[in-house]
Parts: sequence; C-alpha cells; structure tokens
Amino acid sequence: MAYLIVFLGAGFGGCLRHFINLLAARTLGTGFPWGTFFINISGSLTMGLIAGFLTFRSGEAWTQHVRLFLLTGILGGYTTFSAFSLDAALLYERGDLLAAALYVGGSVALALLGVFSGLAVMRALS
Repeated sequence: MAYLIVFLGAGFGGCLRHFINLLAARTLGTGFPWGTFFINISGSLTMGLIAGFLTFRSGEAWTQHVRLFLLTGILGGYTTFSAFSLDAALLYERGDLLAAALYVGGSVALALLGVFSGLAVMRALS
C-alpha cells in the first residue's frame, strides 16, 4: 500500500514539475533554468513547512500514509532537492557541521561529476 501511495503522489509531483518548467520556459525564456530554480526553492520551502508542521504542530492526527504521500510522493516527484535540503538542515541543526558540509559539498560535486562522466561516456560511445 505504501508504494502505491508514493507512486500516486510522485506522479502528481512530476506533472506539477513539468507544468512549471513549461510555464517558466514560455514566460521567462530558456536562457536560464528558471523552472528548475523555482522548483528547487519552492520544493525546499514546502518540505520545511510540511516537515515542521508534522513535527511541531500536528500531533498524532497525520498518518504515515499522509507523510508518504506528501513528502516522499508529491515532493519527491516534484523535486528531490527538497529532501536534500531537509537532510542538510537536519545535520546542521543537530550540530554536525562537518557532516552537513561534507553532505552538501559531496552531493553537489559528485552529482556534477556523475553528469559530466555520463555525458563523456555517451560522447565516446557515439
């Protein structure tokens, strides 16, 4: 059941991401990735709002299924940058500044390395 809930939420989040990317390209142009920029920021803000609400304000009324649908599903389909941001913030708030810095720096550097490596492999194979 949990997989179905995440699947449905991720489909909705992915469609929303696609809509925003198209809207941004049509209204702001394609010279800068405005859609992704907006998605990463709004997704991270939404992740903070929902995670904070569920942690500090909701009590026991919210089930694990609702959490899976909203956070893992919708926001996961919308942007994984929000999960990355929350993980970094939690490491920082726990006082583990070294782990937070390594997580942020390592994630960005290794993700970029992965993209460039994949592009290089496919260029070599083409």
